[in-house]
Amino acid sequence: MNAIDMTITSLLARYRAGELTPRGLIDTLLADAEARGFDPAWITQLTREQLEPYLARLETIAPQALPLYGIPFAIKDNIDLANVPTTAGCPAYAYTPDESAFVVRRLIEAGAIPLGKTNLDQFATGLVGERAPDVYGVPGNAFDGERIPGGSSSGSAVTTAQGQVSFALGTDTAGSGRVPACFNNLFGVKPTLGLLSTAGVVPACATLDTISIFALSADDAAAVLDVAGQHDPECAWSRRHDFAVAGQAYGEAPKRFRFGVPPESQWHTDESYSAGMRQAIAELEALGGIRFELDCTPLLAAARLLYEGPWVAERYHAVRDLLESQPEALHPVTLKVIEGGGTPKAVDAFDARYKLAEYKRQADALLAQVDVMLSPTTVEHPTKAEVVAEPIAVNSRLGTWTNFMNLLDYSALAVPTGFTDTGLPFGVTLFGPVFADLTLLSLGRALERRLDLPLGATGVARPQLSALPPAKDGTLELVVCGAHLDGLPLNHQLTRRGATKVASTHSSPNYRLYALAGGPPARPAMVRDDKDGAVIEVEVWRLPIDSVGSFLAGIPAPLGLGQVELEDGSWRTGFICAAGALEADGPAEDVTHFGGWRGWIASQQ
Repeated sequence: MNAIDMTITSLLARYRAGELTPRGLIDTLLADAEARGFDPAWITQLTREQLEPYLARLETIAPQALPLYGIPFAIKDNIDLANVPTTAGCPAYAYTPDESAFVVRRLIEAGAIPLGKTNLDQFATGLVGERAPDVYGVPGNAFDGERIPGGSSSGSAVTTAQGQVSFALGTDTAGSGRVPACFNNLFGVKPTLGLLSTAGVVPACATLDTISIFALSADDAAAVLDVAGQHDPECAWSRRHDFAVAGQAYGEAPKRFRFGVPPESQWHTDESYSAGMRQAIAELEALGGIRFELDCTPLLAAARLLYEGPWVAERYHAVRDLLESQPEALHPVTLKVIEGGGTPKAVDAFDARYKLAEYKRQADALLAQVDVMLSPTTVEHPTKAEVVAEPIAVNSRLGTWTNFMNLLDYSALAVPTGFTDTGLPFGVTLFGPVFADLTLLSLGRALERRLDLPLGATGVARPQLSALPPAKDGTLELVVCGAHLDGLPLNHQLTRRGATKVASTHSSPNYRLYALAGGPPARPAMVRDDKDGAVIEVEVWRLPIDSVGSFLAGIPAPLGLGQVELEDGSWRTGFICAAGALEADGPAEDVTHFGGWRGWIASQQ
């Protein structure tokens, strides 16, 4: 295992300080690979000659110019890398693409160096990492060779955990980017469907597939996601989303947040994983999280649809020609899983879609009650022998908390949170609605700082995290002081736009409050007065950013939105009054001495 700090942050710092070059790092990694010999985590490792064009290009570019300058990475072998065979774990299926997958091209353009293609459960069908043909071998877990590595992105997880690369690409349809992350002490990003283009990816279930990211830290995962998560106009499944425009940003997690957790009776975890879940709950509470226990029955019911419903037909569709002409080319377990996909009828597909729609309605209502959900990533860590004894049953148990994510169109993040009594990694999953990816990473980073685990399986200490600006979650916290207060005549303008009350608080002692002439309804004007100001009662409401425009358009002159200082010294967006407006429609009444709009309203009654 590599004892170098392979985090992107650390490597970039060394490059930019002149302490290291990409060529020097690659020489070290190639020497390590040669010393290891045959490594079943890889299907294809690039030679020094194949790597030379990437290195030569970087020698013409300053390290500061590219966000992933000289960062080595691995690619799951169902994702195309130009002029290197793509096998999907099946020699009979292999082809050599002329062009890299869209996401791979983005990463290379940003300076990343592909070291090769990694092993997987054949055709990305499995969560165990044990369904590869003998010619490729099966990797062991990075911590214990007798335990499964997790799949289907087994090689991507193991090579990252061992410090052979800084990050790796996997794919995730049913948990293939999260279960291996849990088993190997890694962050596993399961992005929102369509956020990462699947052009150049061998499909498993095309409507549910996404490229996933394995990383040693949350900062690394966010850096890769930032580069890779660009809209691809040539990919039918790509979805356009600009996090900045949507008011979202990766950063320091909020000091208070609500998290949902299923009741322990629904975890289905073994004793060690149950203990890990309890510890993870305690850690989130220590970070300021407020726990809400939520019945996750609709999520678990949706999960069962993935392999018990007609979506297996998508897997059959992806390999139909090979399965029908050379069924012996498939791994026996893979064949058993996929061949059933040729029998469902069209009516079965519609029946399942209708069930899924109802489960999603119920599940979305659950998620709406909290800022983020917490669940086990998986329920146990089996040995290789246990998988041999029950290959399908064990795999099914591992997908208990992963199979529903893409079906319900949720974003998810596997977070390493500790080790079991036997020294094996344990982790949990944070998940949320579509495009909540940066919110999940920000909270995962807060857990990372608090837990301070070693990097992957390298034993290298985790570098100290630098301070970041506050995270943004796609909402605007709005300070209201008058008719928009809870229960007053204009509050509906907030609630109908999905706003929720965050706090009842006060302004800093620097304001005066006036009742403007005219109405109804009566309108307040909160005016900054650093000399003779006072504390004013206000409320803070959280408004979805995409509703701010229509809300702002309905605010009558002379009122508008600006910055208001609260009693804790923070500045928030809130109602302000245009200069000179206090006399515009007649003299305004100074009502500061009532302490707030409610006090003045009560005096009028």
